[in-house]
Amino acid sequence: MSADTPTPESATAVAAALDATEELRKRIDTTKAHPARVYDVFLGGKDNYPADREAAAMALAANPRGYLTVRHNRDFMRRAVTLAAKDGIRQFLDVGTGLPTQQNVHQIAQTFAPDSRVVYVDNDPVVLVHAQALLTSGPEGRTDYIEADLRDPAKILEAARRTLDLDRPVALVLAAVLHFIEDDEAYPIVEQLLGALAPGSYLVLSNVSSDLNPEQVGQVTKAFKERGFAMVRRSRAQVERFVTDNGLEMLDPGVVPVHRWRPEQVVDLPEAANPDQDFVAGLDELDRTRYQGINDVTDADVSVYGVMARKP
Repeated sequence: MSADTPTPESATAVAAALDATEELRKRIDTTKAHPARVYDVFLGGKDNYPADREAAAMALAANPRGYLTVRHNRDFMRRAVTLAAKDGIRQFLDVGTGLPTQQNVHQIAQTFAPDSRVVYVDNDPVVLVHAQALLTSGPEGRTDYIEADLRDPAKILEAARRTLDLDRPVALVLAAVLHFIEDDEAYPIVEQLLGALAPGSYLVLSNVSSDLNPEQVGQVTKAFKERGFAMVRRSRAQVERFVTDNGLEMLDPGVVPVHRWRPEQVVDLPEAANPDQDFVAGLDELDRTRYQGINDVTDADVSVYGVMARKP
């Protein structure tokens, strides 16, 4: 048998992998919008479907500058992860990862510390299909992907221990995910996750607001609810509870709209820097947003709170 001839064992493994991939694809419902894929639309990604674009278009019609919230939320996450990395954090647990995009957590963290370890968690099969893009760690670090629901923190923690040492500080990233969980579950979930982390760990959290631009936010959340997913809007005080209930030390500037959280070094999408205006003019309104800058943001444009805190 030549080296190029498949063995029965390798053929069986390939067949099993193909079967698993096919089963995974069967789980993907492309007829209904999914939050991770709608988010991907606003970040200029390509891993979305017509139902997701329809939901994004409805949201944009309700709030024509709503794309600024998504983009600033993403940049808030980047700035917070950067701060944690500069403060010596070398382990990150990103729950509700969403689809791979520009500047994923491991890319941010390993820029400062190549040995950083990152565990991604999501329950969307589309994210799992593309998870390989999240596993491109540098040789000194490590990444892992867990398919799990935020509502099962015990499973998340057990699986995360394959990669992370929970006796050392970890940055727990919960960016734009808790607003899909009702209060009676959300607060205990965060308590359980933080309770397993060592002193010196960080919490990075963002949540859609109930008291920032409530009329616009209400229209957007109504559009999303009509497409199959509800969002739990929270006030500043309700977001702050995730910090105070767990005895964390809040970092300045506290709970603020994401565009006001340490905005000294905002990083936009590369394509928004010097777009070809003739090309942009030929796009539909939704696709045009990825070429529009985010530095002209106002308080009336953003409807998500962000906060970062440290476990003493």
